[in-house]
Amino acid sequence: MRNTIILVLLIICSISCAVAQNPTGVYIATNNNDKHLLLIADGYITHTIFSASEYKNTQGGTYKIANNELVVNCEFDDKNPSNIGKEHHFPIRFESETLYLDNTPFQKQAKSKQDLDGLWRITGRQNNQTVNTIKRADRKTIKLLVDGYFQWIAINPIEKGFYGTGGGKYTFQNRNYQENILFFSRDNNRVGATLNFSGEIKNNEWHHSGKSSKGDPIYEIWSRDN
Repeated sequence: MRNTIILVLLIICSISCAVAQNPTGVYIATNNNDKHLLLIADGYITHTIFSASEYKNTQGGTYKIANNELVVNCEFDDKNPSNIGKEHHFPIRFESETLYLDNTPFQKQAKSKQDLDGLWRITGRQNNQTVNTIKRADRKTIKLLVDGYFQWIAINPIEKGFYGTGGGKYTFQNRNYQENILFFSRDNNRVGATLNFSGEIKNNEWHHSGKSSKGDPIYEIWSRDN
């Protein structure tokens, strides 16, 4: 009996440690009318605050978990740019499907793994029928997708520049990519819009085409950035 109890405890500990080391997923906390959305995948984390009608702010960067702390190397923070480039430590713990971050409970959302899940960076864009390569530089546009949620962010961490973000829910099936916008820093009136695109992964690159939120035709190439 004693050996059985020890075995069960070891299994529980191993599961907890595995979750702590790989917290990939979507987590949501609610404060009055505001939603706090955490997206975690490919060693990257974003935290965005928004309501049904208003975008509030966003921050994020690369992360690791050590000694029961979430350690974030901040790449963007549109509310407090002085945080960019610094390492920030937050107490973290996991209890079943709840992530406690700095004692705030975030509920893990249902898994909905899709082929586009992960961290991407735009590396090509078509202009006048020609696809031009976007060289990797300090300024970048990245996109984090995980479990049916997405967020794009245009930033320059070196100059502490922030140029916009948007996000919400997405689906990717049979080369059809659809976004449902939950927040958009440039125009709150875009919240609730549904955008449809064509999407295809070729040679580990995501070819993305359709019309932008403004109705302009686009053809983009995204590469994994992990």
